[in-house]
Amino acid sequence: VEDQRARWERKRSRTAKELLETEHKYLEQLDLVLTYFVTILKAKGTLKPALLETIFGHLEPLYSASHVLSLHLEKGNLGPGLESFCQSLDLYGHYAENLEQANKTLKEQVRKNKSFRRFKKLQETRPQFQGRQLEDLLLLPLQRLHQYKHFFRDLLENTSPDTAEYHQLANTVKSVCEVSHWVQDISDKRENSLQLLRVQKLLKGQKTQILTPGRWYIREGWLLVVPSKGEELKRRMFFLFSDMLIAAKPCHPLHPLNSNKLSCQAVYPLHQCSVDKVFGHTWSQGGLLSLSFPHKTLLLMSSNQQEINDWYRSLTAAVR
Repeated sequence: VEDQRARWERKRSRTAKELLETEHKYLEQLDLVLTYFVTILKAKGTLKPALLETIFGHLEPLYSASHVLSLHLEKGNLGPGLESFCQSLDLYGHYAENLEQANKTLKEQVRKNKSFRRFKKLQETRPQFQGRQLEDLLLLPLQRLHQYKHFFRDLLENTSPDTAEYHQLANTVKSVCEVSHWVQDISDKRENSLQLLRVQKLLKGQKTQILTPGRWYIREGWLLVVPSKGEELKRRMFFLFSDMLIAAKPCHPLHPLNSNKLSCQAVYPLHQCSVDKVFGHTWSQGGLLSLSFPHKTLLLMSSNQQEINDWYRSLTAAVR
């Protein structure tokens, strides 16, 4: 038992030391943005206060929270440090919610505001920035949140369960995981919106409405449609979403506006669909899927076995 406790203590000390060292590094990097951008921009008036707030507004409270945590860690007061840290954890969720707007505003100002563009370029060439751009530094809080999760888990694993500190660490890990899920959810929704928008732009015209709340993009790819009568196979691009499957074909390559777009051929709602493998159970070449809808059956084929298996899994999951 004594040996086990000694091992725990050694690992715990190592983790606590690494947490403090990386916290100092994180503070240094946040300080770069606050000193060389926020403070100077406020003094110069290069950006209006509302724009400054949109781009950098959430950084100062994050810096303060991190500073308090590092002071507690320096003194070895992990308990009070965790308490103050948990109270400020929501800041990371709010930061993630605002990040898209912050990046959009930053991009706009770089494009429109000549003096800000020159100022940004000048600051980024300073040796302290080590070749990093402001956009990279704005991602730091979310990267740090991910690191916190691992540090606090390691500390928990190497703390004796019969101590008060163990329960405090367990609560901290739980809180960090909850905020991480919140941040991941924001990221997933943003990525999904970009995918929906991309597909909407790929399709000719606005007849097929892709951008619908609650719809999730799943996958896309070329498959062969097997016709019911003895006609030849038709190659179609399929887009699978959480509620529907779209079949599309390329527009004419010489079309003056839509040469690089796709024309929607059919929309299949998934709520009354069933999916079966006709063949493709063995490791033969390719496979065939049967999709049954109330008034139609669709046969989809691929010469790639892996591809047909992936489509089968994606379709059954979406239908379910």
